Amino acid sequence: MKMSVHAQTSPELNELTGFTIKAYYSPGNEDRARRIVGQCESALKYVQGLVYFMPEVRVFVLSPEHWKEYATFPLYGMPHYTADNRLVVASEDNDFWRSFIPPLDEIPSELAEKIKSTYTTGHGSVSTMAFFDLLALHELGHGFHQQGGLTMQRLWMQELFCNIMLHIYIAENEPEKLPALTVFPDMVVASRTSDYEYTSLADFERLYDNMDPENYGWYQCRLHVAGKDIYEGGGASVFVKLWKLLKAHSSPLSDEHLVELLNEAVSPEIADVYREW
Repeated sequence: MKMSVHAQTSPELNELTGFTIKAYYSPGNEDRARRIVGQCESALKYVQGLVYFMPEVRVFVLSPEHWKEYATFPLYGMPHYTADNRLVVASEDNDFWRSFIPPLDEIPSELAEKIKSTYTTGHGSVSTMAFFDLLALHELGHGFHQQGGLTMQRLWMQELFCNIMLHIYIAENEPEKLPALTVFPDMVVASRTSDYEYTSLADFERLYDNMDPENYGWYQCRLHVAGKDIYEGGGASVFVKLWKLLKAHSSPLSDEHLVELLNEAVSPEIADVYREW
């Protein structure tokens, strides 16, 4: 079945069948679309079982020629969730994903071997495709908090919420993919902080939509590592506690009050994201 989302002149996409969520893909990418949509559907059902809520999601798996028609983020390869409930992901490997791999002969051999063993593709090239594919599940997290009536209090909390959800799903359901989820963020966080112009949470709040992509990526990697630590400290129940806390407090909270509530009602590890940043 064909569909057109925008004007009649827009390129047509194929509709993916066999899933409960609506999904569309650029022609020639059905197998990849089925894998991505299947994982998204599994994650949605798992998180629904934790918080008893299911957001509306439509998945678009796009080749470069269709990206500009349906995506709202201009850089091909960056998964994102749009205001009209579209989850947009790339259908193929790209320069953006490959750009994050450092010259392997210029980094410690142990790290180089870890990167190669984790991120070598089926074609023999090294790319962070496996990591960015998992970011599609992070983007589903935005659907949960946007449609679930949660007040996120802070932009860093919004992103941390999605990373906690992502890590919990992978750890509990697809643990064989934990290296793909963790090696890249660990690599970025291990780099020199002085490489980035902005590093504080206050800067993140102030410049969230106006920051160099690499600097923004460093924040996200810090929050990915935090999501891992939070899960390892409290298990999947931490996400349920966080959901209930954010659902219960719709009025703005001061930093001090927010951290106090996080420490007491969710976990010390999540409070430490602010206290030890």
